[in-house]
Amino acid sequence: MAADLKNDGNFQHIGQAIQKLLKSYHIKSKFDETNLIASWERLVGKVLAKHTKKLQIRNKVLFVQLDSPSLKNDLVLHKTRILEIFKTEFGPDLLTDIIVM
Repeated sequence: MAADLKNDGNFQHIGQAIQKLLKSYHIKSKFDETNLIASWERLVGKVLAKHTKKLQIRNKVLFVQLDSPSLKNDLVLHKTRILEIFKTEFGPDLLTDIIVM
């Protein structure tokens, strides 16, 4: 039966179809921003996520409010690496900078 379901150009992977739909409605960047915020703990770890009070993305800049001065310093020191993680996960156009508050 699987042989009957050949890809003759009329089928595409569900992920590709969703990405095309998001692009066509011009909501892909908002979807990616929401996905990044939802993935914050997984990407940066439980300790940093626990001390994160607010996350917001405006004009491709992630604003992070933390309640720990030492973690603020750590985040500033590792900002370039964290940006690389986000670019790998969500593509190069989602974020240009991280501002720690």
